[in-house]
Amino acid sequence: MPLDYNSLLLAIGFAGACLSVTMFGTWLSSRNERFLLTWAVGAALIVASVFVYSAYVQTAVPVLALLDFALMVCGFAALLGAPYQFRAGSIPPGLVVAPTSAAVLVFAALILSGYDGAGFVVYNVAAASFLCEVARQYWLGRAEAPAPIMALSVLYLSTGISFGLCAFVLMVEGKLVLGAAPSNWAENLNLIVSIACMSGIGALSLALNQSRLARSHRRDAITDPLTGLLNRRALFEQFGSTPLDRFAAVLVFDLDRFKSVNDRFGHTVGDEVLRRFAAIVSICLRASDTAARLGGEEFAAVLSRTTDDRARQVAERIRKEFADHVIETDQGVLQCTVSVGIAFPAGERCGFEQVLGDADKALYRAKDDGRNRVAMAGLRLAG
Repeated sequence: MPLDYNSLLLAIGFAGACLSVTMFGTWLSSRNERFLLTWAVGAALIVASVFVYSAYVQTAVPVLALLDFALMVCGFAALLGAPYQFRAGSIPPGLVVAPTSAAVLVFAALILSGYDGAGFVVYNVAAASFLCEVARQYWLGRAEAPAPIMALSVLYLSTGISFGLCAFVLMVEGKLVLGAAPSNWAENLNLIVSIACMSGIGALSLALNQSRLARSHRRDAITDPLTGLLNRRALFEQFGSTPLDRFAAVLVFDLDRFKSVNDRFGHTVGDEVLRRFAAIVSICLRASDTAARLGGEEFAAVLSRTTDDRARQVAERIRKEFADHVIETDQGVLQCTVSVGIAFPAGERCGFEQVLGDADKALYRAKDDGRNRVAMAGLRLAG
């Protein structure tokens, strides 16, 4: 094996070690993204296998081959776990443990029986299989960030194919016994592809984390932390700058005598009441409708493409379901009610704030009329 090959092999190892440390450092600043830690651990194991394989290139002894393969396959198994965590937050244990154990046992049996050529076929097939599955798992999650995830999938797939070519060439040569590390054009190509793809994979993985962090910060900025609904700022950003659609309705909700709930049962129970109400609102609305917490015990909803009757039906359903909802507390059973005001655009250029104000006036009429009821500001613009 030429010295240049071994030098490049060590260069891959050092570069991989730097990427692993970078990923670990990034995870330390973003602990929720566990796929970064899993990736860093996988890369570290693969780096260790590269250094062991470099030693095997110099001295082809079975124990080095076994250690190299065990580290390599465990590293690739960890890399396979990363996209599962990226997409679903957890790794199915049986999915990686069973194939990893089977591959190690088969490779060990071949190496210890002297068929190292066949063993390296298994080595490359295992690496190709893991990498291609990693590519597939990332591809399944491409909807989150199409461009970087598709590029990441291509890089993993390309590296997997290069390992597959190594296995193919060894099978074509038909050498079951080598007595040394494999040496052919496919091995050289695999080295070049691995060098080319490794940095891209690391950079794209970091970019994915950054884009997810940016989306998370944006989501936090527009979401009410207690209820999970949009906050007042987000609602006005969505509807406040242009006239409201003539077929839209605005509903404003205010929980009746909510201060007495906090005074009697405490703010913890009060927060639970707000969460329960938000959940009821979310269930009663369509995907095309929008709900938000305006502040305190006041909420709003914008119904798209609706009718007068439907707006009232939605409001009545929310009012009734909340009135019937029972919350068990340490001080006994708690039931609350809500008053609702409904308004529609009064003209072609009617803005959201104006319609919201009309709905708010209707709400206070519902309060004055005895609470736990729905009041409408008026009919929608004819047309």
